[in-house]
Amino acid sequence: MEPHLLGLLLGLLLGGTRVLAGYPIWWSLALGQQYTSLGSQPLLCGSIPGLVPKQLRFCRNYIEIMPSVAEGVKLGIQECQHQFRGRRWNCTTIDDSLAIFGPVLDKATRESAFVHAIASAGVAFAVTRSCAEGTSTICGCDSHHKGPPGEGWKWGGCSEDADFGVLVSREFADARENRPDARSAMNKHNNEAGRTTILDHMHLKCKCHGLSGSCEVKTCWWAQPDFRAIGDFLKDKYDSASEMVVEKHRESRGWVETLRAKYALFKPPTERDLVYYENSPNFCEPNPETGSFGTRDRTCNVTSHGIDGCDLLCCGRGHNTRTEKRKEKCHCIFHWCCYVSCQECIRIYDVHTCK
Repeated sequence: MEPHLLGLLLGLLLGGTRVLAGYPIWWSLALGQQYTSLGSQPLLCGSIPGLVPKQLRFCRNYIEIMPSVAEGVKLGIQECQHQFRGRRWNCTTIDDSLAIFGPVLDKATRESAFVHAIASAGVAFAVTRSCAEGTSTICGCDSHHKGPPGEGWKWGGCSEDADFGVLVSREFADARENRPDARSAMNKHNNEAGRTTILDHMHLKCKCHGLSGSCEVKTCWWAQPDFRAIGDFLKDKYDSASEMVVEKHRESRGWVETLRAKYALFKPPTERDLVYYENSPNFCEPNPETGSFGTRDRTCNVTSHGIDGCDLLCCGRGHNTRTEKRKEKCHCIFHWCCYVSCQECIRIYDVHTCK
């Protein structure tokens, strides 16, 4: 292991108590051995780390949809890693740690906002998809939002019940966000922004019927988009996230913290926008306090002037270049009928990595 990564992991272990204080460590269900055994072994709700009492009750009452909850978090993590693959922070997770993102989520930053939104969206998405596929007995197809059919098509198939998936995500993911502090208010807002994105992107999906695909009749149903569309949308919201300030109010239950837009000249954030109130570190160098792994040895794009380019991704330290041989299929020929034959070629590529 690289020395800077070893130092970072030691820092995480030594600071573990602080990291886990308000951390959604139940997300660790989506990684490691617990996740891989979900399909073959009974799930013990008491073995899931970090559940608050309301989540534990939910798990025990609706045990059959918990694998979908775990699948949704895993889907969110994978999408986060895709969206940030060319950024200084690339949504790295830490194996064998309950705080799967390390101290990065300790701060109320844009990164925390995105991770909460995409994870909550992932749970809603996976539960909705599971219900439509018939893998659960407590949910199924949506029969409430059909309305009259349009011209040239009729209702058919199984409309996905996104309202149910959103309800599950809200009940489970938001259960721990009941503290009267600013971070809880931020997490709840961003969780809801992720779920709202699912509802906003529902669309009619249709299938043609008729002789030789003539499409004389179409049957249509409500469907979720590809999760990539959700990730793309929330990534745009990350780039335009609204900076907030924390205000304290005295209420009957004591002091309560709320969030207000920092800049009055800008339009206040809506329920679809992401919000944050602490600045992000630059993620250029390894730092156990912030959870940054740094960008040393990261692959960069030498022709790009964006954040994935070697100038910005490498934080001005420069980059190394090496050649790499790759085997690829080439000179492919289609033979009638019906197969394709290819030769194997070796091509040489330049690979650029940050110093």
